[in-house]
Amino acid sequence: MRHYLDHAATTALRACARDAWLSASEIVGNASSTHGAGQDARRMLEESRERVAAVLGSDPIEVVFTSGGTESINTALRGMWAARREGAHSIVLPDAEHHATIDTVAALAEEGAEVRAVPVDGLGRIDASAFAGALDGAALATALIANNEVGTINRVADLTADSANAGVPLHLDAVAACGHLPLSFRELRGDAPVGGGLVAMSIAGHKIGAPVGTGALVVARSARMAPLLRGGMQQRGLRAGTQDIAGAAALAAALEEAEAQRESEGIRLAVLRDRLITGIRHAVPSAQLLGDPIDRLPGNAHLLFPGAVGESLLFLLDMAGVSASTGSACQAGVAEPSHVVIAMGRSEHEARSVLRFTLGPSSNRADVDAAIAAIPDAVQRASR
Repeated sequence: MRHYLDHAATTALRACARDAWLSASEIVGNASSTHGAGQDARRMLEESRERVAAVLGSDPIEVVFTSGGTESINTALRGMWAARREGAHSIVLPDAEHHATIDTVAALAEEGAEVRAVPVDGLGRIDASAFAGALDGAALATALIANNEVGTINRVADLTADSANAGVPLHLDAVAACGHLPLSFRELRGDAPVGGGLVAMSIAGHKIGAPVGTGALVVARSARMAPLLRGGMQQRGLRAGTQDIAGAAALAAALEEAEAQRESEGIRLAVLRDRLITGIRHAVPSAQLLGDPIDRLPGNAHLLFPGAVGESLLFLLDMAGVSASTGSACQAGVAEPSHVVIAMGRSEHEARSVLRFTLGPSSNRADVDAAIAAIPDAVQRASR
């Protein structure tokens, strides 16, 4: 039997999303066409946009449908950089961001951007004072709402307020947070002045039970942003190309259901997560929980196993029927230490000895207990 504890990498397609996709896929028509079939497609597309906006606390016109989190992040960062004000050449980048952000900023650095690194503390939380100190004169800033590896929740209200006060446009990566934390683009943005504060927020569909290949970027009405994809004026000209109506409908359905279940599911997952952490630390006393022990995503358990290689642990657990990860799935298969763990002040050796267990809608006590039962032998063998 397979016990899947890697929901942060991807989670199962929700039935409501599958049904919405199948229903919408029967509509024949391009939403940009003016005939009746095209307008039927347009109607469903815009209804889906309104539903997504209602959950994310934005205006419908601010929702740009994308192919997922990576495209959303690239669109935001590259678009904000291309539209930056004259004389601004710096990007504020916390050390423990997702690789979709880090690699995009690295590419922009090759094009002339100056990177202002911001440290995280020992729990993986962005240093708010250092973040604020790095903003002066910057072209843009970016930050995770919650760390995708260790699950620590950042104090996002402080980051958005500081960026607004500094007049620096901010992108928030909400991919790991979506479905687990309350998200309101409007509330986070507040009364930020034009050109500063929160201007973009990214999510990915497959993290919340929508199909792979769906996602969204919320872009403030007042944002100055150049398009990543050109070739049409769809979606305010920010993302050219024929729009995926079925994908938009499926994303809206999954997002609505995830939000409706968020509080009760968060409580359920936190109980299972704490059972998993307690069980593992009892079975392997040397195991250390990384990330904030309280202010963390409800389904995230990120542990360090001193002396054991994470890749070996992963293999041994998989042989025992337990699926976990050593970090972000985007780095899966690459034998390198976690940059997040290193940013938290741990050694490279320690950064190679971590496992991330993440719970989701299908998780139950049997999954947790199977992981607890399998971990002692896996650690013993991986430590040889």
